[in-house]
Amino acid sequence: MVLLRQLLGDVLRRLRLRQGRTLREVSASARVSLGYLSEVERGQKEASSELLAAICGALNTPLSQVFREVSDNFALAELQHEPVLGMPREPGLRVPAETGTGLPTEQTFVSIAAIDPGAGTTLEFADNERGFGAASDVTDMVAV
Repeated sequence: MVLLRQLLGDVLRRLRLRQGRTLREVSASARVSLGYLSEVERGQKEASSELLAAICGALNTPLSQVFREVSDNFALAELQHEPVLGMPREPGLRVPAETGTGLPTEQTFVSIAAIDPGAGTTLEFADNERGFGAASDVTDMVAV
């Protein structure tokens, strides 16, 4: 299970490192103990909204930007743990399912994560098939 505090800590750490700043600098600027900030970045402590505001202020980054990045990362983490679907919902790699793999016979796609890289499985893009963004599939878009 992905924990929100871990994703939040990862985002805060990446922001700090992108700026080339140390924990000591940010903790002093945010008026947060160095140890506590370290625990927040490692996802070991839940940060209060006041603490997050102080850290974001010290990083000169809007809290909304941090939340947006955390939200995007959370969505990606959720997708990685999503059960295998009969058809991909988005354009992506199409992987023919082999018979005898325990999948239902109507199953024509498998999760990319389930592929054994040493098995020599070939991959092909499925974005030119019906339901995958082909021009003939566009019905709800209008010129602006």
